[in-house]
Amino acid sequence: MKATCDRAIRQAYVGLFVMYCVLTVGCGAVANSSNVQGKRLFMAGQYSQALQSFEKAVQQDPQNADAYYNMAATYHKLGASSANAQYLNQAEVLYNECLNRNASHTDCYRGLAVLLVETNRKDKAFTLLRGWNAAEPRSTDPKLELARLYKEFGDTQTASDLVVDAIKQNPRDARANRAMGMLREQQGELNLALDSYQRALNANSMQPDLAAKVASLQQSIATQYAGQPGARSTQMATTLPVPTAGRY
Repeated sequence: MKATCDRAIRQAYVGLFVMYCVLTVGCGAVANSSNVQGKRLFMAGQYSQALQSFEKAVQQDPQNADAYYNMAATYHKLGASSANAQYLNQAEVLYNECLNRNASHTDCYRGLAVLLVETNRKDKAFTLLRGWNAAEPRSTDPKLELARLYKEFGDTQTASDLVVDAIKQNPRDARANRAMGMLREQQGELNLALDSYQRALNANSMQPDLAAKVASLQQSIATQYAGQPGARSTQMATTLPVPTAGRY
């Protein structure tokens, strides 16, 4: 039973990588061009050609962390889809090469954490993200990635605490407010979830999926509380307060 549960959790967390795996382009003029071409090839499903472009970007700029991340993410996708251990090992090496060049590369931390979970090393995934959070206590990104990991393994309280800390540091962080909205929605606190989602949209309006969710949630709330005066205030009164400074 526990093995089945752990496998389901791993699959859910790995699924997040598929959702959030976005190749990065970077800002180096020459290497940037190769990264752009590689990303186009990746999106077209031409993975071998994409790898060639990313390798070219590394040759043009050996310190280009984005190129190493792009190669790692490509090998990771290939390894995960074909259960190819060699590809997964290569992805892990490249993720670490990326972090050697940019110790704050959020996408790389996420990808490597997913890879560690995927290969039955969740403890190392937690260690990786905790270490990042300790090294950059003023950054919201490690808190949010660590919160994501805790949430997927069922510790929603610790996940919530980390998201609250991120919002305290930056009340106008779109990712933090969106994460808070997801946690609140999971807990059935629809009005509070809507408030968090709206803050996230106010900060970053380029989130069409979130705009659609807000519209759907507004409809759900209107239907749920139709003819029930006081329901909103009752729900909010039973919820612990969260930072509200700097409305999102």
